[in-house]
Amino acid sequence: MFEANSDYLKLPGSYLFSTIAKKVAAYSKEHPDAKLVRLGIGDVTQPLPPAVIKALHKAVDEQADPATFRGYAPDLGYEFLRHAIAENSYRALGCDIADDEVFVSDGAKSDSGNIQEIFEKNNIIAVTDPVYPVYVDSNVMAGRTGTYDEKTTRWSDVVYMPCTEENGFCPDFPEKTPDVIYICSPNNPTGMALTKDQLQAWVDYANRNGAVIIFDSAYEAYISEDHIPHSIFECEGSRTCAIEIRSFSKNAGFTGLRLGATIIPKDLKDHNGQALYPLWARRHGTKYNGAPYIVQRAGEACYTNEGKQEIREMVGRYMKNAGFIKDSLAGMGYTVYGGVNSPYIWLKTPNNLTSWEFFDLLLNKANVVGTPGSGFGPSGEHFFRLTSFGTYEASVEAMERIRRL
Repeated sequence: MFEANSDYLKLPGSYLFSTIAKKVAAYSKEHPDAKLVRLGIGDVTQPLPPAVIKALHKAVDEQADPATFRGYAPDLGYEFLRHAIAENSYRALGCDIADDEVFVSDGAKSDSGNIQEIFEKNNIIAVTDPVYPVYVDSNVMAGRTGTYDEKTTRWSDVVYMPCTEENGFCPDFPEKTPDVIYICSPNNPTGMALTKDQLQAWVDYANRNGAVIIFDSAYEAYISEDHIPHSIFECEGSRTCAIEIRSFSKNAGFTGLRLGATIIPKDLKDHNGQALYPLWARRHGTKYNGAPYIVQRAGEACYTNEGKQEIREMVGRYMKNAGFIKDSLAGMGYTVYGGVNSPYIWLKTPNNLTSWEFFDLLLNKANVVGTPGSGFGPSGEHFFRLTSFGTYEASVEAMERIRRL
């Protein structure tokens, strides 16, 4: 597994959020009375929607009756959930997605890490920079990249597409043509989102160059502006160049339940003409026994009228936090991005502090936990991510503590 890329093991702390957790745990051990406000990891804090709880209870009760007991789930997902996803998340937007082009899984993170398995090992991948670490790490672990340069913190054979203040955090087309392009919009960590025209340009680019876009739409429920697409399949020509990964975690609070879906059109082929739909179906069926029945019923409940309204209210509460955090930081003189179509706030560190220096400052002086931007890639240096997934009271407390720095 690692013989060609053993440098991966040299990465400090390995996975970003594991490193943060260890640093916070060490601080808490040394300061047991410290009351931390955690705005780092993107985990939800509100309870599951009542419609979801009701569906879970009903599904659990069914397991006590031999007539309705369920064993192994269909590895590609129950038809009731695949239909609900296709109908509500795609066809309602005018996207041409069939029920059987939806593959149900135990979460978008798993699919983000596993999707690379259906591509050739020598494929060149392109990622936005900064980037959700799973995209790069999973490809490196699969041996798809070369060596790690500690000075530039970059992997060879990975095409990094800087997203900076200068380009409005929208990646430019890379000079080196990739085979696979990872795009997350609204973006984690910058909180910025591609417009319909910008995303259409990427679809056109991929089709011209025989590349495949892996589009992470985990935060689409937070989109508030009409010119921001909720799905890449809203773009013309996307069926021949795109895969979309969808999550139930951030919109409906399923971080503990685990549920997601990957959409692969049957029209999609790689640059060799290989259809990717059957490859993912084979991989899914071989390595996966399906998301639990009770969780899939809970997912179905998200698409009821009751569930949709409760999710809108949940998202609204998080976005109230986001607006408060963004406005508060701007009022203190920070340069701030995100927080409009996303639950993430991306701020510039003060006084030219590095991302980790600012992390230590917030932890030690304010007892506030965030995420260093450099952990997402070289272009994240001198930036910092805060989430709005805490309570409103926690958001207010965190801003007051930062104000007193």
